[in-house]
Amino acid sequence: MDGIVQDITVGTKRGSDELLSACATNGPFIMSNSAPSAGEYTNGNDSKKFKGENRTSGIGPSRVIHIRKLPNDVTEAEVISLGLPFGKVTNLLMLKGKNQAFIEMNNEEAANTMVSYYNTVTPYLRSHPIYIQYSNHKELKTDNSPNQARAQAALQAVNAVQTANMAIAGTGVPDTAVNLSGQSPVLRIIVENLFYPVTLDVLHQIFSKFGTVLKIITFTKNNQFQALLQYADGSSAQHAKLALDGQNIYNACCTLRIDFSKLTSLNVKYNNDKSRDYTRPDLPSGDNQPTLDQTMAAAFGLSVPGVHGALAPLGMPSAAAAAAAAASRIGIPGFASAANAVLLISNLNPERVTPQCLFILFGVYGDVQRVKILFNKKENALVQMFDCTQAQLAMSHLNGQRLHGKTMRVTMSKHQTVQLPREGQEDQGLTKDYSSSPLHRFKKPGSKNFQNIFPPSATLHLSNIPPSITEEDLKLLFSSTSGMVKAFKFFQKDRKMALIQMSSVEEAIQALIDLHNHDLGENHHLRVSFSKSTI
Repeated sequence: MDGIVQDITVGTKRGSDELLSACATNGPFIMSNSAPSAGEYTNGNDSKKFKGENRTSGIGPSRVIHIRKLPNDVTEAEVISLGLPFGKVTNLLMLKGKNQAFIEMNNEEAANTMVSYYNTVTPYLRSHPIYIQYSNHKELKTDNSPNQARAQAALQAVNAVQTANMAIAGTGVPDTAVNLSGQSPVLRIIVENLFYPVTLDVLHQIFSKFGTVLKIITFTKNNQFQALLQYADGSSAQHAKLALDGQNIYNACCTLRIDFSKLTSLNVKYNNDKSRDYTRPDLPSGDNQPTLDQTMAAAFGLSVPGVHGALAPLGMPSAAAAAAAAASRIGIPGFASAANAVLLISNLNPERVTPQCLFILFGVYGDVQRVKILFNKKENALVQMFDCTQAQLAMSHLNGQRLHGKTMRVTMSKHQTVQLPREGQEDQGLTKDYSSSPLHRFKKPGSKNFQNIFPPSATLHLSNIPPSITEEDLKLLFSSTSGMVKAFKFFQKDRKMALIQMSSVEEAIQALIDLHNHDLGENHHLRVSFSKSTI
């Protein structure tokens, strides 16, 4: 597929393979339900027909988790590591012939958190995506047959390490970052040549492709952006280091330098834009610190009032989408090539769409260079961004959004540039060059505006408001865009800024198009962008 870098496979030998001696993988076992669903594996014989779990919405929470699409060479320890961040794994059943497994958590709460998290972030083992869901069964009961020895040995090894960690730490809380490979599960990351911002979410998006990321702490030391990142196991850390050390996040900049930390576990006190414990969504944000990302809270089933629109997946919020777009030199699924900065927008309303409205809307996510509405197919347009990073960012946030009553489709174009019409060629004003526009938001490399990019939402952030403008003035102004204002709030410490909430995301998009750069008088032009906050 054009613009997509294919999967890479790093053929590293896992230390946990040496830990577990070779023995039979599967053995007889009994599920606690007396009448298993049709097609579910019930007797331990891999030759039996297996169609997988019944994936209906009627499957309720269970301590037993069904894992599918495992790589052929996966080990028991790696499967166990999927559950460790969320609680104790009390039982394991491997079905290697079917590339599947069942793990049992010590309680339903741990299983619920695990399933909620992995429904939002696709887990990877050995660079392969796997799929996780509840089982129809409430409990795993395995017998004492020799065929179960390997799985039980893996569980005993994990429990032994956890017990040792508790003894060293002098605490009753087990350290889930089990070091089964002999290496520390904590990586120290330095980002050199920091030309574009690199956020905590960017790091999570990149490093989660190699295993379950438990915790991240970012900081600046010796004028260098650095991070500590903890995996669920040392094997994942070793795999990530081999694959990513020396790679660039963005083209020709933001180079990763990775080494193992002397620490074996991180202590995260706050969930904010500087640090995060992905196993503890309940942690506070800290005084005067950014709050936990709404999509993160939603992933764990927490109450998040007022989340509007189609928020990006957990691994791709705000600036993380830019990283995914720009990491063309990292061979990770979902990271795109930097070959093209031209977008094809289809299913537009030909009666209302103009180059200017596309320039304003797509300009939220990058500096638009040119816009062309196709002469013979006016429901289609081409938008050329400054670079492929911005193009991918705009595509990830705007594809599927509604504009002028129709749902936009945004994809990468086969064209490398948008051609201007030749002199004398009929164009009807459908092609515009915006390369020298004063309305570009990201003219400065590494601009702070990159840190305030959010998906379209019903709440808009307003800035550059003159002192004479009142709340009623702004409500009336935004009501004039054929939308309904539901809420408004000036910033307490700075009345030059405010939040305004429209009744829908589509209305907010239209208001942004109509009113960004609106002249409010006193040499103040209103700046409008999407907000991650709600009122």
